[in-house]
Amino acid sequence: QVQLVESGGGLVQAGGSLRLSCAASGTIFSINALGWYRQAPGKQRDLVANFTIGGTRNYADSVKGRFTISRDSPKNTVYLQMNSLKPEDTAVYYCNYNWAGRAHWGQGTQVTVSS
Repeated sequence: QVQLVESGGGLVQAGGSLRLSCAASGTIFSINALGWYRQAPGKQRDLVANFTIGGTRNYADSVKGRFTISRDSPKNTVYLQMNSLKPEDTAVYYCNYNWAGRAHWGQGTQVTVSS
């Protein structure tokens, strides 16, 4: 059983910053299997950032240079530092744990960027 709890969303003006956290509990085989996705209204859920199994950071082109994913292995927690936020970053952000072909999702946290 895997539980993912996101926090840190909110309302911010364009150009501002937010930091999201995802605390994972249960059977976590690799913290590198944790990542972030987002879903805007009427759109599909897309990858924002994650780690490769070797630990390399991977980002969607739309967030490169603005967002940073990091991890705290002893705490089984991953973070998403979001800088220079844009209105098009508005979405529900989901933490994801993907292992052995099975995906686990958190409840999501809303990020709203006003222009």
